[in-house]
Order: sequence, then structure tokens, then C-alpha cells
Amino acid sequence: MVNPLRPWTRPGPLFGAIAYVAVGLPVGIIAFTITVIAIALSIGLMPAFLLGIPVGWVGLMVSRGLAHVERSRAGAFAAPIADSVAPLTRETWFGRLAERLRSKARWREIAHHLVSLPVNTLSYAVVAAAWCGASAMTLLPAYVDAIPDETAKFYFFEIGVDPPARWIALAVGVVGLVVVAPWVTIGAATAQWTIADRMLGPTDDERLAAQVAALRTSRTAAVDSAEAERRRIERDLHDGAQQRLVALAANLGAARDKLDDDPEAGRDMVDAAHEEAKAALGEIRDLVRGIHPVILEDRGIDAALSAVVARSPVPVALDVQIAERPPAAVESATYFVVTEALANVARHSGASRAYVSIARAADRLVVEIRDDGHGGADASKGTGLQGMRERVAGMGGTTHVISPEGGPTTISVEMPCGS
Repeated sequence: MVNPLRPWTRPGPLFGAIAYVAVGLPVGIIAFTITVIAIALSIGLMPAFLLGIPVGWVGLMVSRGLAHVERSRAGAFAAPIADSVAPLTRETWFGRLAERLRSKARWREIAHHLVSLPVNTLSYAVVAAAWCGASAMTLLPAYVDAIPDETAKFYFFEIGVDPPARWIALAVGVVGLVVVAPWVTIGAATAQWTIADRMLGPTDDERLAAQVAALRTSRTAAVDSAEAERRRIERDLHDGAQQRLVALAANLGAARDKLDDDPEAGRDMVDAAHEEAKAALGEIRDLVRGIHPVILEDRGIDAALSAVVARSPVPVALDVQIAERPPAAVESATYFVVTEALANVARHSGASRAYVSIARAADRLVVEIRDDGHGGADASKGTGLQGMRERVAGMGGTTHVISPEGGPTTISVEMPCGS
């Protein structure tokens, strides 16, 4: 059951709806007037070809600006409306003009400017009538004695000023102010916003196409990230453990030949081979930890990152606020994002401290890594941040890097982690 007083439990949206409807009337008048003038001038000057085209181009530009104003108004007072107009791709002036003329989204913007005046005027009139009428009836006992003819006229009906009628009007006015007017305002604002969203926002087909493009980009990023990880593992094996194992085999072969003729030298070579074997095992252990640490699977992200923080040469404050473990893929991506970020802090930032916070907000996992270093981190200058972006994009998440010259640096990552 809907609570009739719900608009007052959170008055912010109610006041936003009042402002949205109030501002809509002058905005609608301006948009309608400018659009009608632009269309009339463009059509009227069309016989004069050289004048009609520039005027039409100006009209399209003005319409685009008015659409931005309407989206800003919706975002400020109600809810954001996505921009459905695709970026221009042609290089020539006539080519870009042709793109504008063929864009259905731009023509929907023009149609919205024409529809906005009657829609916004009706919304304003209904909301004003609800609040003013309810206020007038609520205050009726205060000014009833000044009313001539002993009747109060409210729109399409009249109320007598005798004592029973005035108090009934007061009760009706209070109900109007507390219940009717707020819901009428929210309804008018919702209708106004819905029309704007349908005409200024993307259509269902455009939303689907955008989702397909985002999924294609995400898939490509995931494939690129996996390929980069494969190349890293191959390089680490070739340059590290493989070379040590080759040296180990050579040392053991030489020791075997020496054991008969020079047992002392042979034992020394076996000792050296033993140390080489331990070094190779250490490198393989580090490589395996880099692929997927066992502690991450067994004990979760908090324990795994605590081990990473303990090994970091830069002091790190770790704060993990997760009530339940996210999916394994998200957990793994989070681990590698933080590991890569802290490695960059140690190698490049010159920081004295770093901070890592991980929290779950609804169905999103939010990761923030900050340091007090000299800043200047740029994903285009190295593969670390770019690989991080690709890994997060492969999970359908976003990465933001804020790193002005002189610092500090903040890396913010959000990934979906719905169960």
C-alpha cells in the first residue's frame, strides 16, 4: 500500500519536482519560440540557397544547445537523461551538415522543443492550481470576513462562508496541501521528464546497440588482458626460472664429471646447484602467486592483500569493508589491480605512504588506491595502468586515474559484483 505522506518522508525529490516544473515553463517558452523562428527562417530562406543553408545549420546548432539545457535541467532537478546523438565523423563542413540532417536523434530534439511548450504549460498550470487552490482553502477562515456576497469561488465551484463551510474548506485545504498537491506535483514532473527522456534520450534500439558496443569493447579488453598476461608469464618463465633451470642442469652435469676426479670441487658445484634450485623454486613460487595466489582462493581478498601490503616497501594502510565475498573473478581482478597499483607506487611515485580501501556499494565493488607521491601517472606512458584498465573493462567496470603533477595520485575502480 502506498503511503499518502511518502513525498514528505523525503522532501528532496518533492522540492526538486516543484523546481523542475517551475523552471520548465520559461524554458519551454524559450525553446519553442527559438525553434519556431529557426524553422520559419530556414524554410523562408530556402529559395535563396546560399542563405537557407547557413540559417538551417545555425538552427540545428541552437537546437542542440537547447537539448543540452533540457538534459541539464532534468539532471539537476529530476534524473539524468542520456545523450542519444552520435558524434560527428565527417571532416568537411557539408559532410557534417548532412550528418546532422540525417540524424533521427537531432530531429527528435527539435520535436521536443515544439512539444515542450504545451506539455510544460499544462504541467505548470496543474501544479500551480493544486498548490494555490489548497493554500487558499486552508487560509479561508483567515480572510473569510473580507469576501463579498458571502461566497468563496474556487475554480468551478463556490463555497459559502458560514462557519461549517469554512471549516470544511480548511480541512479540504490541509488534505490538498499535505497529500494532493505533492502527488500532483510528482506526477506532473514525472510525465514531463518521461516525455523528455523519450524524445531526448536514446531509443530502445539505440540502448541495445550501445550495450552491444560496450560488451564488444569489454570482450576485446578481456582478450587483450588475457593475452598480455600470457606474454608476461611466458617472459617471466623464459627470463627467470627457465634460465636458472638451464644453469642448474649445466652445473649438475659438470659436478657429475668432477665427482670422480675432484670430489671436493664436485661437492662445491653440487652446493651451487642446490642454491640455484632453491632460487628457481622461489621464482616459480612468485610466478604462481602472480597467476593466482592460493591465499586468495582460501581466505579471500582481505587476507591476500594483507600479505601483499606486508611485502610492500612503501607503508600501506589497508581498509576492506566487505560483508560477503564477491565472485571469484571480481576478487581476482581486485587483487591484481591493487597489486599492480602498489607496484607502481613503489617503483615510480616516490611516495612515503599509500592507502587502499575496498568497499561494496549495492552491486558494485569500489576500490580506491591513493598515495602521497609526486603524481604524473599516465596510462599512455606505460603498460601497467593500461593493463589495469583492460582488466577492469573486461569485468564490465570503470577505472579513473587522478594524478596531477606534484601529486597526490588516486586510482578509483568500480566493478559489478552482483551475486
